[in-house]
Amino acid sequence: MDYSFLGRSGLSVSRLAFGGATLGGPDSADLAVGRIGVVELPLAQRLTGLCLDAGINYFDTADVYSAGDSETILGQALGAERQNVLIGTKTSMPMGTGRHDRGASRQHLIRACENSLRRLGTDWIDLYQIHYPDYLTPVEETLRALDDLVRSGKVRYLGCSNYSAWHMMRSTAASDLLNLERFVSHQISFSLVDRDTEQEVVPAAIDQGVGLMAWGPLSGGFLTGKYRRDAPMPKGSRFEALPNYPGLSDWEKGYAVVDAMRSIAESHDRPVAEVGINWVLRKPWISAVILGARTEEQLKANLRATEWTLTEDEVATLDAVSAPKIAYPYWVQQQINAERTPPLPSYRP
Repeated sequence: MDYSFLGRSGLSVSRLAFGGATLGGPDSADLAVGRIGVVELPLAQRLTGLCLDAGINYFDTADVYSAGDSETILGQALGAERQNVLIGTKTSMPMGTGRHDRGASRQHLIRACENSLRRLGTDWIDLYQIHYPDYLTPVEETLRALDDLVRSGKVRYLGCSNYSAWHMMRSTAASDLLNLERFVSHQISFSLVDRDTEQEVVPAAIDQGVGLMAWGPLSGGFLTGKYRRDAPMPKGSRFEALPNYPGLSDWEKGYAVVDAMRSIAESHDRPVAEVGINWVLRKPWISAVILGARTEEQLKANLRATEWTLTEDEVATLDAVSAPKIAYPYWVQQQINAERTPPLPSYRP
């Protein structure tokens, strides 16, 4: 397993990480997306064991996943290994119907952190992230509350998730101005069919020294190759729970991407899913790729993506077939002022 530092921090995370969105019991459901968690404690223990054996040191969850059950199960599954790993969790999504049961206000953040610590069964959170930006709470209030949590020892590092580029920039600028703890990471949706972040979010993170972690590298399972043209949607898929899963606004283009992935997979005698994960890992500005799993077989298959590497030409082929439409002003910058508008680096050796 390879490791990367998150942004300019000294926090070193495994290039593959475990995502806890699938952890939950038969009655687990949250107020945001309903019931996704199906992995109960015995299976969660086997999954975390596989991760530890593979060298994974970062485990990611959120208070909203399965209405807190994901945090509880993850803490129990790790057990004594908690001392040897990093745990990240997130907050700001609805955890109740009260006015302060969501958002990034001081009132919510301090209570949410204490609740997460209790459910995880730990004294500290290694990476505490704002799950979604709160446009109604002043950024300064959010950052001061987070800074207090770090100073109290309950949190060690801070991150954000699903932020627009301007909101992330505003946050880092406020931290610098007010001498507050800074975001070291930004968790983004990123895959071969979800590359919109390359236009603003990724360049902003590079500029500000914020590490990027990719969630959804297989776009809810679409990039495993099990979805085919003119065929029924597989039962039990993520798309049944989230039919408008991010990144798939153009299904025909998505199928073209999968066709290219399948050709490359066959040439390496590897599953299609490994191509999708491998491609994200090859991006030099991605610190870690967060993998979820509902079965041991899924997790084992995804972990094997680190056993080989796409060639530079194969990365270029996938880049071309998956290239997103470029919005203004970026298309005019690249066409008219290309010499002063360098492209993002594409390949990690």
